[in-house]
Amino acid sequence: MSEYVLDASALLALLNSEKGAELVQGLLPQAVISTVNLAEVVTRLSAVGMPEDQIRDALAYLGLEILPFDEEQAFQSGLLYAHTQPLGLSLGDRACLALAQVTDATAVTSDRTWKDLDIGVGLKLIR
Repeated sequence: MSEYVLDASALLALLNSEKGAELVQGLLPQAVISTVNLAEVVTRLSAVGMPEDQIRDALAYLGLEILPFDEEQAFQSGLLYAHTQPLGLSLGDRACLALAQVTDATAVTSDRTWKDLDIGVGLKLIR
């Protein structure tokens, strides 16, 4: 099983060569991402004009395992709302955290507001 679950912000940091990209690169062999977070990444890349074939090629090159957002993750994401709402976490954020919960992995993000979470999930901030 994978040790890390990437949030969209972590994968985007890598793809955009932002601060923390090296850390994410090192975690890739032991990381997965939820289809929800993948959709966020594709959305952001598409919004800045990257063509579909380049998006697909860039993501395929990484070899990152992509896990479907299933019923248990949906349930856990919903239950996380009460704990994360004061920090303004989105459904995508909660999808990452739920996947980390159900796989007993560490969630990886660039979102510093997550440092205040106390939900029984390991967290790794990339910057």
